[in-house]
Amino acid sequence: MTNEPELQRLIDQVQTARAVKGTLDIRGGSTKAFYGETPRGDPLDVRPLAGISSYEPSELVVTARTGTPLAELEAALAEKGQCLPFEPPRLGDGSTVGGMVAAGLAGPARAAVGGVRDYVLGATLLNGRGEVMSFGGQVMKNVAGYDVSRLLAGSLGILGVICEVSLKVLPVPPAVCTLRFELDQAIALKRLNEWGGQPLPLNASAWWDGMLVLRLAGAAAAVRAAVAKLGGDLIEPQLAASFWTGLRDQSDEFFATASQAVARGGTLWRLSVAQTAAPLTLAGAQLVEWGGAQRWLVSDEPAAQVRAAAAAAGGHATAYRHGDVRGSVFAPLAAPLARIHRELKAAFDPDRVFNPGRLYPEL
Repeated sequence: MTNEPELQRLIDQVQTARAVKGTLDIRGGSTKAFYGETPRGDPLDVRPLAGISSYEPSELVVTARTGTPLAELEAALAEKGQCLPFEPPRLGDGSTVGGMVAAGLAGPARAAVGGVRDYVLGATLLNGRGEVMSFGGQVMKNVAGYDVSRLLAGSLGILGVICEVSLKVLPVPPAVCTLRFELDQAIALKRLNEWGGQPLPLNASAWWDGMLVLRLAGAAAAVRAAVAKLGGDLIEPQLAASFWTGLRDQSDEFFATASQAVARGGTLWRLSVAQTAAPLTLAGAQLVEWGGAQRWLVSDEPAAQVRAAAAAAGGHATAYRHGDVRGSVFAPLAAPLARIHRELKAAFDPDRVFNPGRLYPEL
């Protein structure tokens, strides 16, 4: 990649910013500009650095440049009957591969198949010194020392520009089925935890407003057996696909209502808690995913109260979308973790060129 004019343009812009003590805001499609603290710095457009570098369907590995549209990558995989199993949210037509990794967000199947970092095999990074560095490789066992490539997932660009990434992909499940159950939240969580301990092809779950929706995926025989065992109402495949797409892309009724609340000054919280945690006693609408491990909350409750409830449930809370005021987006770090974050930032971006304060104000 080092001789490509698109990459050289990025290197030159980084070196210039470093020389004048400037800062850069790494931008792809800007579909996740709302996420994290307020973006700052001169725009560094990575979209020209695009394209699928290599794809080996038989090896279940694809390598793509940072500005590659996510839709383009998924279309190429679909032609071979493969997919990104963690279902990254497509928050707009401009979503890119680099933004997918930098944000580290995953969709409905996250609890069953793993998150973004579980599928990152290797990456090429442009650091704050203007150096191009490669980590990992294109096979699962090609990891020696620190696994820096996976560290990039969820880093929001504070360590550098993700120029290229190699990802593990998987075949599309041969059979998929969606069931619906009318249950209150407490009973739904109890059922999910019971089912989670059984050999069932559970792929995704969502509870909202008295309704639990469950997706099964895997071998046809296993899916049929699970349907017979679990009962519930069978949802027509096209309607089910529309539901899961809306949930994945955060465009369904719950998220539409949340956007309206945020526009009025409310907050959409994303809570990561213990899967077995009881329903949270917080005012506002809730949507439960990932077998109970992810709780979305639309609320006007004070941030301290929401974070305390998340901590009591064995997790933490993120102000995912918020209206009036930005700040304290992510849960405060314990002192040892904060020190590690600072040292990583100093190692990769010593002059603090990239995305200042986007992840945490002090970074």
